[in-house]
Amino acid sequence: MLKERYRGFTVGNLLAAAAVLLAGVCVADEPQRARDNLSEPVLRVASKAPAPKHPLDPALDIARNGLQNIRATVNDYTCTLVKREQIDGKLLDYEYIFVKIRNRKVADGKIVTPFSVYMYFLKPTEMKGREVMYVEGRNEEKMVAHEGGTAGKYLPTVWIRPNGIIAMRNQRYPLTEVGLENLVVKLIERGEIDKAAGRREHEVTFHEDAKVNGRTCTLLQIKNAQPSENLDFHLAQVFIDKDLNVPIRYVAYDFPAKAGDPLPVIEEYTYLNLKLNVGLTDKDFDHTNAQYKF
Repeated sequence: MLKERYRGFTVGNLLAAAAVLLAGVCVADEPQRARDNLSEPVLRVASKAPAPKHPLDPALDIARNGLQNIRATVNDYTCTLVKREQIDGKLLDYEYIFVKIRNRKVADGKIVTPFSVYMYFLKPTEMKGREVMYVEGRNEEKMVAHEGGTAGKYLPTVWIRPNGIIAMRNQRYPLTEVGLENLVVKLIERGEIDKAAGRREHEVTFHEDAKVNGRTCTLLQIKNAQPSENLDFHLAQVFIDKDLNVPIRYVAYDFPAKAGDPLPVIEEYTYLNLKLNVGLTDKDFDHTNAQYKF
């Protein structure tokens, strides 16, 4: 519940500071001209070689730069979120959701624009018409929701906790973790956990001109050859839109049951028809808005 260069996500060379040690050399009391004939300098400089890079460092650099770019330039957006998740070992059907998101903005240590989400479910049929809304710091931190499909004709609108049992049914993550910024934050957290655990078996590759719904992307791919404790994927792919400079697709695959089997999907999120900075207002996240059916 992303070497190649592209605007907003340029990865520079990693700089390692070298420690310089000065070793004094004792020189006998002799004429200055004797010193001039010395074949070695009086002061010797020893440098320490930089520590080798971790395989995940290039990917983490991109993620951190991407997070900085999103926080600096993206205020809000609309899109169609296509998601598919594995829950309790079962891969669920695709869900198509029209989404409005307004990113959190902070000034002088205070939240001036709260993180806000509105969702309208388009598919599958049994979910069509479901609406969900959440605004950070308001309504006792509860989300408002009503069901879609046939059930929506009989069930009332409810206020529930985003991480409660009802809200989390058939969901990997709570509503509070949806969106581009949260996606990048999660990627950074996972990478840092792997680094801290001392794992170095990651294979990181970059592929230019990958396509997502006709949009040109840079594909960042992370592959783990062997399963290990707390390693939650075999292959992860992040597609970064070259024009928008944000990730628009993420998919993670598990290890196959046996060699040659298709890779099982763990989670998959694609942001289609993404429109940035469309000027969403408080009204877009007001459950009394006449456009909504709460």
